[in-house]
Amino acid sequence: MRPFDDATRRNIAGACAAFVRLPDDDEPPALKRAAVAIALAAAGEGRDTALLLTLRASHLRAHRGQWALPGGRCDAGETPVAAALRELDEELGLRLAADAVLGLLDDYPTRSGYLITPVVVWAADSGRIVPNPEEVASVHPIALATIERDDAFDFVAIPESARRVIRFHHEGSLIHAPTAALIYQFREVLAGRATRVAELEQPVFAWK
Repeated sequence: MRPFDDATRRNIAGACAAFVRLPDDDEPPALKRAAVAIALAAAGEGRDTALLLTLRASHLRAHRGQWALPGGRCDAGETPVAAALRELDEELGLRLAADAVLGLLDDYPTRSGYLITPVVVWAADSGRIVPNPEEVASVHPIALATIERDDAFDFVAIPESARRVIRFHHEGSLIHAPTAALIYQFREVLAGRATRVAELEQPVFAWK
């Protein structure tokens, strides 16, 4: 277990600082920039450290009813960090300052035309979460011990791609890339491993 305290915050910040991101491409961006927050919060009576996963509202135009990390497209001139913090506020009512950011993981290119930057943040006052019903159906804290299980992730082959599809098993549901890939890399960073995930595939239904 990882208690939600300052020692855990320092340990995770150190793991993020030790992780060396892949360099940004110097070519003009072919994909639209987006950002998500791997938001760490207290969960349960024991106040374990958990990441916040959302179930997207069923009436949304894109990716309705799917599991996702809080996030979205970067506005013009907006950095991924600023976008992730803004989306946290808009989706969950969590207004965090820049000093809540612990680090960034590798960018992940999606089949739907986005380049997603994951931003790890420490949500110290997570008791004030108020999901926006226009975007979020529900919020689910996932204890870090859950993503660190040996059987939390698996990889399968599909005929449409030579790349492996990653799946995160959670409470009887299968969560796919990009969300599964980003959570998997975060799990690896916590373990001190620089595991790359850009080549992990999404299921065909997420290619649009």
